[in-house]
Amino acid sequence: MRFRLVLTMVASGLLAGAARAQKPPLLPEKDVAALANELSGETAKRNLEVMATFHRQRGSRGFHAVAELVAERARAYGLRDVEILEFPADGKILYGTQRSRPAWDAEVGELWEVKAKPTRRKSEVTGRDEYRLEFVDEKLASYETEPVVLAEDSESSDVTAELVDVGSGTSESDYAGRDVKGKIVLVGAQPGAVQDLAVGKLGAAGILSYAQNQKTAWWGEDENLIRWGHLETFSEHKTFGFMVSPKTARGMRERLARGEKITLHAVVKAGQHAGNYEVVTATIPGSDPKLKEEEIAFSCHLDHQRPGANDNASGCVTILEVARTLEKLIAEGELARPARTMRFIWPPEIEGTLALLNGKPELRKRIRAAVHMDMVGGGPETKAVFHVTRGPMSLPSFVHDVAWAFAEFVNEESYKFAATGKAEYPFVAPEGGKEPLRAEYSAYSMGSDHDVYQDSSFGIPAIYMNDWPDRYIHTNFDTAANIDTTKLKRAAFIGAASGYFLANPPNEVSGSLYARMFASANQRFSKAAGMAEERKDDEGEASVREQVLYTISLAHSLRPLLGVSAEAEDSLSEAITQFCGMKELRTAGESTGPGLLVFRRNQVPKGPLAVFGYDYFADHTKAGVATPKLLSYEGLWGAGEEYAYEILNFADGKRNAQKIRDAVSAEYGPVPLEMVVEYLRALEKIGVVSVVK
Repeated sequence: MRFRLVLTMVASGLLAGAARAQKPPLLPEKDVAALANELSGETAKRNLEVMATFHRQRGSRGFHAVAELVAERARAYGLRDVEILEFPADGKILYGTQRSRPAWDAEVGELWEVKAKPTRRKSEVTGRDEYRLEFVDEKLASYETEPVVLAEDSESSDVTAELVDVGSGTSESDYAGRDVKGKIVLVGAQPGAVQDLAVGKLGAAGILSYAQNQKTAWWGEDENLIRWGHLETFSEHKTFGFMVSPKTARGMRERLARGEKITLHAVVKAGQHAGNYEVVTATIPGSDPKLKEEEIAFSCHLDHQRPGANDNASGCVTILEVARTLEKLIAEGELARPARTMRFIWPPEIEGTLALLNGKPELRKRIRAAVHMDMVGGGPETKAVFHVTRGPMSLPSFVHDVAWAFAEFVNEESYKFAATGKAEYPFVAPEGGKEPLRAEYSAYSMGSDHDVYQDSSFGIPAIYMNDWPDRYIHTNFDTAANIDTTKLKRAAFIGAASGYFLANPPNEVSGSLYARMFASANQRFSKAAGMAEERKDDEGEASVREQVLYTISLAHSLRPLLGVSAEAEDSLSEAITQFCGMKELRTAGESTGPGLLVFRRNQVPKGPLAVFGYDYFADHTKAGVATPKLLSYEGLWGAGEEYAYEILNFADGKRNAQKIRDAVSAEYGPVPLEMVVEYLRALEKIGVVSVVK
């Protein structure tokens, strides 16, 4: 197809020009040098080592202690407007699509095995030795020493009961022939996945889980990992759950299989209570009389189990290090004060961000873009691959290419240093590794606060920096020892440089930014065009068309943040349209019947429907509304959750159902039109979207 060659030529030509004009991208070299010299992976890790000692669950005393720690550091670093915002969380208040989850605290969580031990005593009557059985307890788990062993949302209990192995525990067939009433069930699934069945329906007294981690190539290799466990926050069947390693569980299962009886004693003092979502925030004020009212946000998530070093103490301390460095360099005159204000935010994951953006609409309106960090410090032992992740196709923005420009620069410089021992900008920390970064520029993937920012009800483009895979995520082995200070320094540079560039728009957009936009667009086009040539049908042509529309929209994203003139924007869009032969491309099918329906998202509720511990869709679905087939659909590159997220985002009052279907098909793989319409109709019934007459 003709457009592939044209865009390749444009991209390569611009890149060559950019390379001749300036070595570091987008920022003056003196600014890049200042950031590279000041950013410290060691300073970030010292903060991480303290943070990782706290069990920082939502609304808990541990979370509050860490929030105070971050606020104290921010004040010490000279940041302004430092405060801990509070949003009531009582299980009833809604923040957009998130029902606030009550705070949860624990004081005691101990699990013991009750064992019969034969003892010999001399009878006071006969004087002969007698043998008796005495019962002693052997401690298996302690919240005080390792908080991860107690599942989140456990309730107070004092239970002595027999243990019953029920396999996974998620289906009724797992319990066939087993009496679990009043007993503790040993399960391979998460506690929350079995509590309504095991406890609510079958009367079990509690849950012991050996659920393993998310599957990676290293899944199951280390049987000593203890997984972070969760019960369902809003379940009517309150109970307790303990977590043990697969190794411990294997020993128990083998004993039970031999017919041995295992009795456990569980003591829990814990529970939900009305509390607050706490969100730490601080700023570096902007200097421009008009633009200082606009903000570039740096985001992470502060909550997690102990130790939670990479997830996500690493992201929290890295944006803290970005804040320290920028404030210091600005105060010393090494960097100019940016035109826009830069805001740093430390919330509970997803639910805290939803509370902030819904509860502080005046703040939400000021944020123009976000730099989000969730797991950015994994060293070689974690097997982590570092990603700079593009946004969803529903929100085209050049900001992702800005981040990739700096990430690619770090890739090149760090590889040069690793290969030769020499580089102007090796970005190596004294206590860190010397390996190349090898960052990946990845397609949009869900799973953190960037989903909230980029949801259509907020429409804030977000740079998402993250490690994946990580063999120790959500386990007791996610420790500070596995965090690499060099990685922290590199992530901090990419984030700081990106945020500073966006906060301080240049007088003239450099050719290197256009080049990178076209280069990444060409990569996407090549993939779509290859599929079109292979399929030789309307589906492939539609996918190409959507990539063209996406790239045109990218051009229109420049003006709000960089001040590109409308004339320049229109010229760029027209050039793309002409180069790509837009008029020759067809949709995947004629829009008829339901495909002609146009849907618009309603003003409320604000936020994605996939949130934490609460299902907005299920909670608002009335009797007679069947679960849409889309939610269990598996496409070529996406699953039901991704399709649902983007279908709602594309419901802008302009696209009809057919065009929405074409757009999500280009992003995640073909999906039947009837599934898209069924889902949109279900959203209409619960008041999330409306049909445009």
